[in-house]
Amino acid sequence: MDQLGAYTTRSGERPNLRRILLDLIEEYARHAGHADLIRESVDGLTGEDPPR
Repeated sequence: MDQLGAYTTRSGERPNLRRILLDLIEEYARHAGHADLIRESVDGLTGEDPPR
């Protein structure tokens, strides 16, 4: 997890694998939340489970 990535930022820093994975998880969660909001606005239902 401490291995440096091949990517270099504009400031010359190289993030480690831990930072890269955390950024990916954060972005995935953010977009999944947006997709859920869009779905809720389309079908009018809220929550995770379909109605019975």
